[in-house]
Amino acid sequence: MAEKLELLAPAKNLSCGIDAVNCGADAVYIGAERFSARVSAGNDIADIERLSAYAHKYRAKVYVALNTIMHEEELSRARLLVRRIWEAGADALIVQDMGLLEAGLPPIPLIASTQAHNTTPEKVLFLEKAGFKRVILARELSLEQIKAIRAKTSVELESFVHGALCVCYSGQCYLSCALGGRSGNRGECAQPCRKVYTLKDASGEAIAVNKHLLSLKDLNLSRRLAHLAAAGVTSFKIEGRLKDRDYVRNIVAFYRRELDKVIEKKGYARASIGRSFAGFEPNPAKTFNRGYTEYFIDGNPADVASPDTPKFVGEKLGPATDVKNGSFRLHGADRLHPGDGISYFDKTGVLAGSLVNGVLAGRVRADNLKGMENGTLVYRNLDKDFMRALEREGAQRKFALRLEFSDCDGGFLLKASDERGAAGEARWRGVKSQAQKPEQALDTMRKQLSKLGETDFYLEALELKLSKPYFLPVSALNDLRRDALAALEKAAAGLASPREEIKLAPNDYPYPTDKLDYTGNVLNSLAAAFYKRHGVKEIAMAAEGGADLAGKPLMTSKFCLRRQLGLCRKGKSVEPLFMEDAEGHKFRLEFDCARCEMKLFLEGGPVEKE
Repeated sequence: MAEKLELLAPAKNLSCGIDAVNCGADAVYIGAERFSARVSAGNDIADIERLSAYAHKYRAKVYVALNTIMHEEELSRARLLVRRIWEAGADALIVQDMGLLEAGLPPIPLIASTQAHNTTPEKVLFLEKAGFKRVILARELSLEQIKAIRAKTSVELESFVHGALCVCYSGQCYLSCALGGRSGNRGECAQPCRKVYTLKDASGEAIAVNKHLLSLKDLNLSRRLAHLAAAGVTSFKIEGRLKDRDYVRNIVAFYRRELDKVIEKKGYARASIGRSFAGFEPNPAKTFNRGYTEYFIDGNPADVASPDTPKFVGEKLGPATDVKNGSFRLHGADRLHPGDGISYFDKTGVLAGSLVNGVLAGRVRADNLKGMENGTLVYRNLDKDFMRALEREGAQRKFALRLEFSDCDGGFLLKASDERGAAGEARWRGVKSQAQKPEQALDTMRKQLSKLGETDFYLEALELKLSKPYFLPVSALNDLRRDALAALEKAAAGLASPREEIKLAPNDYPYPTDKLDYTGNVLNSLAAAFYKRHGVKEIAMAAEGGADLAGKPLMTSKFCLRRQLGLCRKGKSVEPLFMEDAEGHKFRLEFDCARCEMKLFLEGGPVEKE
């Protein structure tokens, strides 16, 4: 049997989840009402139940994120919540806190969150032995590292292929927690990585001033899906549980198309059924992004950052000329339309934007062009026509239908079957009249039986098995089609696939190390008990539990500012660099060139202003 590849989409809420399924997702992940790593994207049990019922119609799955670490007093509530999630029909649970594995869960399959810092074959193998069905890999891994993990494990591997990137290894960032008490491991990250910083050397000389030094581009691995599948990945994940439906519709439809190409060319299989019909042409350049990168898929890239702005700049159109009186000339100006949004970096280097009022004879009129000069590059960050198509058309998901029409004793028979394995039939009894115009009669049969309209089906095949051409009234053909589809749906109602159940079997398979510091993110006694059972002898408290972070790295990143700025001296000892933010905090950056990693430490603050 061909290996199945899964397209996994985010859902901010029920409507986004339904959109994702309609656009072709094989699975959807969504946050529960509490304990999700996106605290502002929680959903109640009733909506999870509705989404599960809708997804299961297409044999798609729903995974619920409970991927924060938890305080002692929260564990009992979390356990009850998991029970409700399972009863609502969810197919798996995404977790970071290992204390949940000690809490007595229902037989819901477990997925290890990327927040669990899944970077090595040893760690992934441990999670497999601990009872996880799937492991979500760290975004920083290269193809070769993924292959090495696959070679030593058999657990399902899930990999991010699109969306926002954290500059720090997931689950290992304590900057937001240290600066304001908002912990990423608790779903409350304040995103300090998107702020403005000034970078200085040890002597205090500025290297970069007022730049978004820690802000990365967005991930886009659409060209590398076949490589990831060959490396052992079977679930391809789109980031975005805070994104709205325009993002979900566009990006899911795009990746459905690209993954289907891989499936067809390489001989894989789809993980769900039903074909999506989108009323728009997907284009990831038209949806919010900070520029795209393939990140570390091939090793260490030179350019993965977006230091000028963390906002959506848009599609580059070209340089403005003859700027005057609220308008400018642009080559190919007819690409713009009233209501479109444009952006540009003004003469101070700050991203500015405006709405287009009109376009005539190569000249663009806009609301506000303050700071635009001749030669300023212009971008489109809102394509009104495209957004209108996304909102108006959306997508529909339909089952492949096969029809067989034949004559029989006393009338005619229409058999219907679909890709769910369901079958139904309808009969028409009456006098059979031979057609006076055979071709016209056959054309009428094909036309009327093919009219599926707003049903859940698209016609894959129609076979006419008639002993001779007959005439049959249009009303009779319509009745046959309608009754056969009704019988088909009735048969399909009893074909629901049972959910997979996995009951945890606690064991003492050894953890890769026997010590855990604050980066182990152990916040409760059950998590500590889990690691002790697996041979960990020393367990430090998590940062969120009051661990002293003084002098300890708040961030460890594969992204390196030295490399980004052309200052890499790999293999040589390098001095720290220093960053300052607008609030007066000072940070020290240390570089482990052997591991190609950068660590960030809080030096203090506020910094005295000159």
